[in-house]
Amino acid sequence: MKQPSMHTSNSNHLLGEKSLYLQQHAKNPVDWHPWSTEIFEQAKRENKLVLISIGYSSCHWCHVMENESFVDSATAKIMNDNFICIKVDREERPDIDQIYMKAVQIMTGSGGWPLNCFTLPDGKPIYGGTYFPNATWKDLLTRLSKFYRETPAQAYKYAEELTQGIHQPEFAATIESQTTFSKEILEATVNEWKKNLDNHDGGPNRSPKFPLPNNYEFLLRYALEEKDDVLLKHVNLTLKKMAYGGIYDQIGGGFARYSTDSAWKIPHFEKMLYDNAQLISLYSKAYQVNKDPLYKQIILETTAFLKKEMSDGNGKYYSAIDADSEGEEGKFYVWTKNELNTISFPPIKNNKQHELVFDYFNINERGFWEHNNYIPVRHSDNQTLATKYDLSLEEFELYITEVKSKLHTVRDSRIRPGLDTKMITSWNALMVTALCNAYQALGDKTYLEEAIKCMNTINANSFSTAGNLLHVESQKGKLKTGYLEDYSFTASALISLYKVTFDEKWLNSARHLSEAAITQFQDKENGMFWFTSNLDHSLISRTKEITDNVIPSSNSEMANVLFLLGEYFDETKYTNTASSMLSMITLDMPRWGSAYSNWANLMMNFTNPFKQTVISGKDAEAKRKNIASHYLPNMLLAGSVNNNSELPILSNRFVADKTFIYVCENKTCKLPVESTADALKLLSY
Repeated sequence: MKQPSMHTSNSNHLLGEKSLYLQQHAKNPVDWHPWSTEIFEQAKRENKLVLISIGYSSCHWCHVMENESFVDSATAKIMNDNFICIKVDREERPDIDQIYMKAVQIMTGSGGWPLNCFTLPDGKPIYGGTYFPNATWKDLLTRLSKFYRETPAQAYKYAEELTQGIHQPEFAATIESQTTFSKEILEATVNEWKKNLDNHDGGPNRSPKFPLPNNYEFLLRYALEEKDDVLLKHVNLTLKKMAYGGIYDQIGGGFARYSTDSAWKIPHFEKMLYDNAQLISLYSKAYQVNKDPLYKQIILETTAFLKKEMSDGNGKYYSAIDADSEGEEGKFYVWTKNELNTISFPPIKNNKQHELVFDYFNINERGFWEHNNYIPVRHSDNQTLATKYDLSLEEFELYITEVKSKLHTVRDSRIRPGLDTKMITSWNALMVTALCNAYQALGDKTYLEEAIKCMNTINANSFSTAGNLLHVESQKGKLKTGYLEDYSFTASALISLYKVTFDEKWLNSARHLSEAAITQFQDKENGMFWFTSNLDHSLISRTKEITDNVIPSSNSEMANVLFLLGEYFDETKYTNTASSMLSMITLDMPRWGSAYSNWANLMMNFTNPFKQTVISGKDAEAKRKNIASHYLPNMLLAGSVNNNSELPILSNRFVADKTFIYVCENKTCKLPVESTADALKLLSY
């Protein structure tokens, strides 16, 4: 039964929607509708073009376009008279976003948000772009509506051609063109990648700069396994520069989505759960390598920030914090000299407290942004500044902690940016993995407890009554079937939980989810996986997400999951599927390594020695913790404290009153050892 409209004279059809982004537009004079099959039927009846406008709650330029165009009554009249207008939250409906983003990229060569795509009444695109100033927007609206009225046949012809372009796959290879995995492919990929690295400020040699954590997880692994010291130096440079930059919140912890400049100084101030979760994982792995105290600080502060600012405290993590407050980008985060001079910091020697604070946070030319505002950034390490101000390192770090606490208190009195409280399953899964990695790096059991709590929240809130995984936590009447990213990242998180607990229920759940993904998502013709389930309503195109971006692609993550499940359960069907998927993109990998970093990580499992480490016996947990504290990406870890395991990899491993560590490769094991030191010698690369 069709629900009654929530539309009133002071609102549009978004008023009853749960999405914060849609709520933000619910009182625009534009007659916005949420996505539905019914609204396209209306477009067909009225023979109107459709505007599909896509964004998300924390998007700065989405707010700008709303304030310039969507609240303007004259602009709204043109839109309402000539178009059926649909608003989409890309975080709720990434499947819709993928289709129309690809269309806009084909048309313009670039994309972003807000994404504005004009379509025929059947949803096939004819024109699009991102942000438009109001005058340009009104002109475009007028010209497009005239074009459709006067030359509909041309509009339909162009839409058909563009839709065919959307159907084209992201990868060039076919099953018949499979390539043998080799170190040469990886070497060619990395060598080409190196040409585009910034060895002064870290990251790519361009701006804006996105953190892209998975890129650096792969480069870290490659540098260590292939003993590439130059590349390792670049990875550490990048991590240090990001940690010192304005992209990192020096007061409250946590990373902004990206930096608008090449030096990581000026952030695009929105904070996303997926960025911060992945960066915790990255810094945790880097800390395992070199025990840099800066990396430990980043882990501690970022996890604390997420717990305080983006969590309900019961295991649920929210999606995003807005870039804007009081209508200004970054207002919550920046400082003036006058404001800082009025703050009473704790005294230090020679009463140089303000000088020290200005020095530490670079309230000078280095940290200046605009309009007398400064973005706190770092330049010098703690020891250098401690020496300068005649303090011990311990005294200095304690003082900086007090200063940050003071600044945090002052900042908390400001009007806060908006918080989007929806719980996205895939992003929470990334957080589970991050907490597991932090636990391995630092050994603090509270991280493990929080990871389990978060996974329990996913289990409680992110499954339908039929047992299907959902994309957003269950809401009455708003059950959205999960996407491949939800299945792949949740399965990966479950494997991470097994590795830090040896509790096989997590591993069995990962297998169950992966089997469901194979049933609902796999393209039986080539083995790759569709982004949408076969339980979903069909759109104008069904896409496959192949290339890695700010988040690894759902196919690359699924392939990595299947590889690990194949190792744990001795199931060649999983290993063969992962291998087949990887083989289809190897021809593309050397040209654009950054877009295939998670695939490249998988390839290293095939080209380099990959070891199975099995710990069996009463002291398995203690030995697991010791081994797991080391950075060993070339290894699978399994174990049990008793003889009750059902895993093939643990079969016939248990000896009463003993704890043995078995290191195996290609199903052949070395003689078991009892000390972790001996095991680590066998695991070294």
